Amino acid sequence: MGRPVRFLFICSRNQWRSPTAEALFRNHPHVVARSAGTSPNAVHHVNALDLKWADVIFVMEPKHKQRVVAEFPEATRYKEMHVLDIPDDYQRDDPELVRLLTECLAPYLEK
Repeated sequence: MGRPVRFLFICSRNQWRSPTAEALFRNHPHVVARSAGTSPNAVHHVNALDLKWADVIFVMEPKHKQRVVAEFPEATRYKEMHVLDIPDDYQRDDPELVRLLTECLAPYLEK
C-alpha cells in the first residue's frame, strides 16, 4: 500500500463544515486530511501550498470552487475537485453534518 490519499476540505470560514470533515479522517488508515476556508477571516485561509499538498479537494458549495479556482488557477488546473453541496446550516460536529459528510464521502473511500 502506498502513502495515504490527501483530502483537502474547504468551506467559507474553516470554522464548522471543513474542520468537521477533517476530524472524520483523523484516525483513518488510508486518508490524511486538512481543512481551510475561502474567506479572508477564515481560521486557516486556503493557500497554494494546501492545494499543492492535496490529492483531492472537496468544497462544500459551488461558490467555494469558484473562489478557489479564481484565486489559484494554476494550482487547481489539474486537481481533482468535488462539490459536496453541503449548505452552511450546521455547527461543528453536528450529528446531521457528520451523517451528510459520511454519506457524501463514501464513494471516494471506495476508490
